[in-house]
Amino acid sequence: MNTQANNPLHAITLEKIVVALVDHYGWDKLAQKVNINCFKSDPSVKSSLKFLRKTPWARTEVENLYLATFAKHRD
Repeated sequence: MNTQANNPLHAITLEKIVVALVDHYGWDKLAQKVNINCFKSDPSVKSSLKFLRKTPWARTEVENLYLATFAKHRD
C-alpha cells in the first residue's frame, strides 16, 4: 500500500519546487511571497535549497506556495 498516495508533493523534489517557483515568479516576487533572506540577498537555487533543508517552517511555506500556485485539485 502506498502511504504517499494522498501527498500532493510526492515525487516532487525540493529543487523542482524552487525552480518552478523562480521560473513562475522570479526571485523578487518570490521574496515578497515568502519573506526569507535566501530569496532576497544574492539568491540562488543552491543557497535556497541549503537553507530550506535546514529550516522546516520556511520549507513548509515554500511547499504551500507551490501547491497554491500549481496544484490543479485542492481539497
